[in-house]
Amino acid sequence: MKILGIDPGSRITGYGIISHEGTRLIHLDNGAIHTDSHKDLPARLKKIYGALSEVIMQYRPDAVAVENIFFATNVQSALKLGQARGAAIVAGVNAGLPVFEYSALQVKQAVVGHGRASKDQVQKMLKVLLKLPEVAQEDASDALAVAVCHAHSSKLNEVRSRLTK
Repeated sequence: MKILGIDPGSRITGYGIISHEGTRLIHLDNGAIHTDSHKDLPARLKKIYGALSEVIMQYRPDAVAVENIFFATNVQSALKLGQARGAAIVAGVNAGLPVFEYSALQVKQAVVGHGRASKDQVQKMLKVLLKLPEVAQEDASDALAVAVCHAHSSKLNEVRSRLTK
């Protein structure tokens, strides 16, 4: 199963693609979509949507995992972040992919083993888990962590969906 993890942001949106084969996690790609903070928000959202759509077309993931909003310094930041999340979610949905959402606590728990892990701990663990040559850029690393979280949660999600049908 190929998983696209997304760490949404109105200025920088991170993405990470992994393959989950049995118990193995294989790093395929990661990166960051940078938007011009001088442009209006609709133009930035269009760039996020377009770039993620290209990543989806290139890698053809089976699922998309997006980090939930858990904290914002102010209301305007929270609204912009929510809109960036929306652009990311719509990119996945328009491609016909299932979209899953995870809190930062769930992501840290899945990658490091406890929900209060630091960003540095998460990045170092990802380097080991995915056999990366170096620590990934911060937003890309967060996105890879979301993808790993989904890989660890996918069996549970399957059972839940069967039970709710």
